[in-house]
Amino acid sequence: MKQKKVIVALSGGVDSSVSAALLKRDGFDVVGVFMKCWVEGEKCTSTEDEKMARLAAVKIGIPFYSLDLIKDYRKRVVDYMLKGYEKGITPNPDVMCNKEIKFGLFYDKALAMGADYVATGHYAQVRNGKILAGKDSNKDQSYFLSMINASVLSKVLFPIGKYTKPQVRTMARKFGLPTAERPDSQGLCFI
Repeated sequence: MKQKKVIVALSGGVDSSVSAALLKRDGFDVVGVFMKCWVEGEKCTSTEDEKMARLAAVKIGIPFYSLDLIKDYRKRVVDYMLKGYEKGITPNPDVMCNKEIKFGLFYDKALAMGADYVATGHYAQVRNGKILAGKDSNKDQSYFLSMINASVLSKVLFPIGKYTKPQVRTMARKFGLPTAERPDSQGLCFI
């Protein structure tokens, strides 16, 4: 029987790295892809994040690719955010990034690469075509996923959604991942 192919969005952090390691352990054909969404700047860690994502992929033993989404991210997320501020509203760029980039453009590209599933390191769960809270109420990210198109959920995996952050860190150490002690990311690099 052919292994199911999963393309994991590797961010260079512990959560996505553990997600990839769990899927590999569970017998999936895993490919790691880093989404470059912002040009390196003074406070942005995208170059270091990409390096850590690559090192994690090597440790896990999976292929690694980098995907340049800078122009699309600027158009679909940054411009949306700036227009919102101009209108006097407070937009949520994380919600828009998940909708337009991770589970829009990236999802489509992953399927075009032959993926059966797309996975991320979000603390959330999918059941019966609905996004549910992750086990760790302190890290739950279901709100940030609330705007993604329901039609994609049958092909989305959140491997760490049933774990707590301390459990994820422990697994990262057991897998020997270079991301095990990295601090949590704070979202947008340019803010």
